[in-house]
Amino acid sequence: MNPAARARELWHGAGWEAAAVGGSVRRALTGPGPERDLAVQAVKAAGAAILAWAVAGWWWQAPLALMAPWTAVALVQSTVYRSVRTGVQQVVLIAAGTVLAAAAAGLTGGNTMAAMAIVLPVTALLGNYSRFEGQGVYASTTALFVLVYGSFSGFDILHRLLETLLGAVIGIGVNALVLPPVHLRHAHESLCRLPREGAELLRTMAEEMERGYERRQAQEWHARARRLPQRLADLRNARMWTRESLRLNPGRRIRRPGPELPSTQWDAAWERVADHLTALTGMLAEAAGDRPRLRPPPDTVLGEVPGLLHALADVCEADCETLAGGPGAGPPDVVRAGSRDAVRGGTRDAVRDEPRDGPGDVLGDGSGDGGGVRGEALERAWAAQRRLKARLTEHDDETATSVGGLAAETQRLLYDLDDARPVPRGA
Repeated sequence: MNPAARARELWHGAGWEAAAVGGSVRRALTGPGPERDLAVQAVKAAGAAILAWAVAGWWWQAPLALMAPWTAVALVQSTVYRSVRTGVQQVVLIAAGTVLAAAAAGLTGGNTMAAMAIVLPVTALLGNYSRFEGQGVYASTTALFVLVYGSFSGFDILHRLLETLLGAVIGIGVNALVLPPVHLRHAHESLCRLPREGAELLRTMAEEMERGYERRQAQEWHARARRLPQRLADLRNARMWTRESLRLNPGRRIRRPGPELPSTQWDAAWERVADHLTALTGMLAEAAGDRPRLRPPPDTVLGEVPGLLHALADVCEADCETLAGGPGAGPPDVVRAGSRDAVRGGTRDAVRDEPRDGPGDVLGDGSGDGGGVRGEALERAWAAQRRLKARLTEHDDETATSVGGLAAETQRLLYDLDDARPVPRGA
């Protein structure tokens, strides 16, 4: 790459970075979100450091006042529990580094280099202990400060430990008492993202299949379906942060909790939904193009699929609305009083003469358990699924393989979407 092209690339990269930073600043100023949370924590960290210096350096005039703000700024963590845990780790490591450095200085008669040779391997090894996580470097840096500045008398050791404790108390106190961080919003955002992206994918598939899809479009569906497991990973991470942010948090009783999160069984159901969507889109991609690996299903079969996919998208959108606390929010099986019996009763009348598709239900699908918009959408989806299965015996072996695979994946998808009802934990 020539210098001019490299310079243009660097310029474009710098422009993109500046735009991204500007967007983050704008979001932090205009509304709640991760950017504002991060800005609040940064201001709290700065305030904790200033307060620690005011106490230790200005009021107390401690000889090693730097230790207080240095510790305080590091302990304004993303959760109160993490602040406490990190504070304990730092105090232990700083105390160990101080005592070991003083002992090494005493053994070597104050020879700084010899003392470093003795103490640094020990503190580096101590810092790698897994219980100290990312705080291990504090043992070695503290030992270096002690040896380089010659502050290893008993008086200096006592002051270093007292000022470290002062900074820890201020840092933890500021984080716990000034807008203590709670990560509930991130979990709710991650919850809504799964059904929303699932609905968008299903709607896109349905609309493009109605117009006649190509292999390239099916490959794009497949790529989008394969991104859903990452959303699940984001959700699990958000759940972990939510649980941790409520531990030792005095603000948990003050903050509005928001809608209750579904149990982790909902996550497991969506993991299966993502697997079926990946398999379904992969099969549709392999049944399209100039050299398909599977014989393309005939138009009479593909004509039944868009209606099924539209109905499944409606199910996901109803779940997204419920999780977001919109109209009809609440457990889907009680969204509309009496709707469950009405829907199931209407379905029995409509399909009285049709065979049972599974155990324990006229439809074998549990579709009446949703109630409201969700239940009606599941009814439409199962009706389209029955029409699709009715065409299994109309084709030769190769075509029946494609049609059978399509019917199998959509039926598994239906069962798991029914299991993915966002019922709150313990309901």
